[in-house]
Amino acid sequence: MKKEINRDEALSLLKEYNQDESLIRHALAVEAVMRHFATLFGEDVEKWGIIGLIHDLDYERYPEEHCSKVKEILMEEGWPEEYIHAVQSHGWGLCSEVEPVHRMEKVLYTIDELTGLITAAALVRPSKSLLDLEVKSVKKKWRDKAFAAGVNREV
Repeated sequence: MKKEINRDEALSLLKEYNQDESLIRHALAVEAVMRHFATLFGEDVEKWGIIGLIHDLDYERYPEEHCSKVKEILMEEGWPEEYIHAVQSHGWGLCSEVEPVHRMEKVLYTIDELTGLITAAALVRPSKSLLDLEVKSVKKKWRDKAFAAGVNREV
């Protein structure tokens, strides 16, 4: 079992299993948000970021096994159980029975879908940027179930 995982290794593994640029951008966005919350809570920023980065590792290649195939992949790579459990728990109630228990897992579970919605809201703006995206715009898009329909708003 590896004791420490580094970001370069995680990013390389993510790209090995995912070629879709939008999925990679989503992973990078989730990583950034996880790092932010780790900082707010005084937690391990690197670990939280890496878990955010690889949370959808199995999604592109194994969509029907999302959140379960990742366990096999990460175990073969020697990743710690803590990372595996966290990644699996982000799909709780959707594609996984692994419940988020720890703060890090709960943050990942809640921000995954929201990050997707925020990104989609930015991409429909003329600037395609988060820099001028206002909270009221995101709230309006949240209420519009037809907008980014794939985003689960029940999480």
